[in-house]
Amino acid sequence: MFAAIGKFTARRRKWVVIAAVVFTLFAGVWGTGVFGSFTGGAGFDDPASESVQADKVLDGPLGRESNDLIVLYESKNKNATVDSFGAAVRATLDDVPRAGIARLDSFWHPGTQSPGAYVSKDNRQTYATVQFTSDDDQKQVEALEKIKDDFAADGVTVRYGGVAAMTDQVNTLTGSDIARAEMLSVPILLILLVLIFRSAIAALLPLAVGSFVALGSFVVLRVLTMFTEISSTVINVITILGLGLAIDYALFLVNRFREELHAGADVDTAVERATATAGRTVAFSGIAVAISFAGLAFFPSRFLSSMGYAAVAVVAFAVVGSLTLLPALLRYTGHGIDKWRIPLGGRNRAPKPEKEGRWYRTAHAVMRKPLISSLAIVAVLVGLGAPLLGVNWARPGEWVLPSDADAKVVSKTLASDFGTNPAQIMTSVVQGTTGPVDRAEVGSYAAELAKVDGVASATPTAFEGNDARITLRYTPDAMSDAAQSMVHDLRATAPPSGADALLTGMPASRVDIVGMIGERLPWMALFVAVVSFFVLFLAFGSLLLPLKSVILNLLSLLAAFGAIKWIFQDGHLSGLLGFEPIGAVDANFPVLVVAIAFGLAMDYEVFLLSRVREEWEVSGDPVESVALGIQRTAKIITSAALLLVVVVGGFMASSILFMKMIGVGLVIAVLVDATIVRGLLVPATMALLGKWAWWAPAPLARWWSKYGFRESSAPPPPPAPAPAPRTEALR
Repeated sequence: MFAAIGKFTARRRKWVVIAAVVFTLFAGVWGTGVFGSFTGGAGFDDPASESVQADKVLDGPLGRESNDLIVLYESKNKNATVDSFGAAVRATLDDVPRAGIARLDSFWHPGTQSPGAYVSKDNRQTYATVQFTSDDDQKQVEALEKIKDDFAADGVTVRYGGVAAMTDQVNTLTGSDIARAEMLSVPILLILLVLIFRSAIAALLPLAVGSFVALGSFVVLRVLTMFTEISSTVINVITILGLGLAIDYALFLVNRFREELHAGADVDTAVERATATAGRTVAFSGIAVAISFAGLAFFPSRFLSSMGYAAVAVVAFAVVGSLTLLPALLRYTGHGIDKWRIPLGGRNRAPKPEKEGRWYRTAHAVMRKPLISSLAIVAVLVGLGAPLLGVNWARPGEWVLPSDADAKVVSKTLASDFGTNPAQIMTSVVQGTTGPVDRAEVGSYAAELAKVDGVASATPTAFEGNDARITLRYTPDAMSDAAQSMVHDLRATAPPSGADALLTGMPASRVDIVGMIGERLPWMALFVAVVSFFVLFLAFGSLLLPLKSVILNLLSLLAAFGAIKWIFQDGHLSGLLGFEPIGAVDANFPVLVVAIAFGLAMDYEVFLLSRVREEWEVSGDPVESVALGIQRTAKIITSAALLLVVVVGGFMASSILFMKMIGVGLVIAVLVDATIVRGLLVPATMALLGKWAWWAPAPLARWWSKYGFRESSAPPPPPAPAPAPRTEALR
């Protein structure tokens, strides 16, 4: 099938290339409009959680009491209430249009707070709070953009904080981060591709396909926004993922094409064979990556589920682009693939025999004592993951922004310079189950809530129908362990008789999100593992290899998770990476890294085992086939990993902290997987398995021989009793 695809696209290369060029131009014009098409906001919350259910009740007649926007005014030498500073601010606030605003409170119109709460301890700062009519974060951003300029006051510094401002600032930084990441990564990618292939022509092909897929990803995303709400935060991950995968896949195909040419095949045959072998690897790798992202459908939050939809679509597009455009370009290029050669290390130097290669010798070294090697490497990976035991999970908030972002500055200023932080509000919704709630009992319940550690006050602020609203002010940081304990204690407090209570607010939302992810992540991991197991069986006809692959991939992830906790929660390398540690790790991080890194690990696993399988079908020697397979793929896997590190390194340069977490985590996971796992742990475990690595029960083996996706046409070696693993490893 894959040979036929290569043959067809090579024969119809003219139309394939024309279609790709037209589509790329279209993507550059229409596809880039996706930045204005996101309607899903950030979408971190679980729609079924207690906090979201409380928010739905508050959207009704009971009404919300929240400060969606906090506008901070500052003067270096004037009093906020009596000088011209105060007069200018008051005049400005009086003139702010009220469309879309449910409440605007300040020193001059204090609402439920005392006037003094709006003035800083040194009288040089004051703030105004805004509650919008809508609680949808994207609609709040739209409302903010319409009135933002109306808050400016002459001679006064103005900063914008609160959830609406934070969302607006994250959206703005997202676009600039993508542009900066591409400006940094593309030149480095081109240089590395030239160094890897030692030919400018060969280097340009993966970059051309990668650019095609990256721009095409915008079209895919824009189409998706027509059918479902897509979180505005997915754009960074998806575009960089599309570019990285396309370059990875092109690297596999171009390398195999060159091998076939150098082995004496004509151009048409080389295209056909490269697509039949490396193209098959690309297809199975794409399926593995897509399966990993499909696991995100287990999560109800819009951020994760829309990331899954978008990523599956983009991965599929990357596979199709690699299997259609690239064979056509290879047919056009032909033997010119080696033109403009870069003579690094001597052009005419004879290639070193495979059995003298560094990775061949390393593989044999670990296979001489496979059990000791395996245990030692596993111990190292588990040790790297050990810091994860003390992790404190958080949800995104203003802490994700750079230190000079308005929302982060406002948050710090309110916490340090004011007696009351207007952002630290929670709400308890008391719902009568048999009739209206008793006001006295609600008051008594509020008094009990006020006794919980971390709660500054709890006051009934509204009664409507059967329901009541209690506004709570709290003091601990919303992402701290103290805030988590506070939420649990508040929810454990018995509500009035004949009533239920629902708690909402940032600390409660954080607890709900972390709980939802902790509950769903094992199911996602199980789904990805089981389906990946099935895909690998289709690829190789073995029951033990898929199990080994899943376990080894999880070890890579464990090492990455431990490193992230050590770096971002504990603050190590914060100066080098340019961030402020908050003593926590975003709870969305493990989900995304499992989805991306597990898929990429399968990518390299399929590529490596495909070459091992080729040699095994020829020789039947389980040890030599592993050593040769590793030697033949080591350079391309490490090169692909290096290129991917450069691409996802764009996340590391992101000014948004949870994107930086994803970047660092992926870099660590990819490097560990491509070196320690593929180069050392895989040969050690394959030696332990010996011939059992390719074992399947007789009925399944017969089924796979008939229906499985074989890469080569060589018949499998005759079945033989598998010797003891250690004896085989020492042959």
